[in-house]
Amino acid sequence: MNSASIQIIHASEKDIPSIQHIAYTTWPIVYGPIQGEKQLTYMLDLIYSTSSLEHQMQNGSTFLLAKENNEPVAFAAYFLKEPSVYKLDKLYTLPDQQGKGLGTMLINYIIDEIKSLGATALHLNVNRYNTKAKNFYEHLKFKVIEEADIPIGEGYYMNDYVMELKL
Repeated sequence: MNSASIQIIHASEKDIPSIQHIAYTTWPIVYGPIQGEKQLTYMLDLIYSTSSLEHQMQNGSTFLLAKENNEPVAFAAYFLKEPSVYKLDKLYTLPDQQGKGLGTMLINYIIDEIKSLGATALHLNVNRYNTKAKNFYEHLKFKVIEEADIPIGEGYYMNDYVMELKL
């Protein structure tokens, strides 16, 4: 991949269909084996419906979209969690684009942005059974700081590690 062909933009409501396409393409592969179809469908509807994404964008989440040759291939979202600590809330790359450095590019872009805002740490949650993602974050020097079981409704939980990168 030629990084010169990658453009990272701040996404807006007009980019919601692209974000949804990436999420709905990626999630069944990543989470299908972990969560099962009913929970997967519930979570996608909860987090990636148009109204949910609009709400997130209007209430403090910054969405980034990575485009290669003007085609959306990955996205990320982050927000201020507490003074000087930001949370990487989402990071997904189309399956056929994984391994090309897009996730690292997005995280580095976020780090640059939040450092300029006085951030001292970046947190994220990763599913405890998603070892590929956990290994990716550890490679970028994130450390597990706690485990969290977060109820999300309908009797479902997110079983996560909370990870931190000190900036």
